[in-house]
Amino acid sequence: MAITRETFDIIAAWIADKRGRNTMVLDLQGLSVVTDYFVLVTAGSVAQTKALTEYLGEKMPELGFRLLRVEGRESARWILMDYGDIVVHIMLEDERAFYGLERLWGDAAVIIGG
Repeated sequence: MAITRETFDIIAAWIADKRGRNTMVLDLQGLSVVTDYFVLVTAGSVAQTKALTEYLGEKMPELGFRLLRVEGRESARWILMDYGDIVVHIMLEDERAFYGLERLWGDAAVIIGG
């Protein structure tokens, strides 16, 4: 399946369904050898990071994406979901502010958010 703006609109809608905030999609093509896109989302609590992880885990196969690995589930303060071409970062507000992936990848084009 080709990854388009519509793909990210659907993912952003799923995130909104579970009240994720500040969703941002960064295009890392040509900047990273690890993945093509980051989806960044802020969760309000550990329970919400877990709920978003579970929900996206159920929904992403509908778009043809297979979960390759999940990291951070234990502490659930920053959960990384690796779908190959797309990596989803579900972070508590403090972690998102501290690690500043938006700043770290400042050369990336912003598809959603900003």
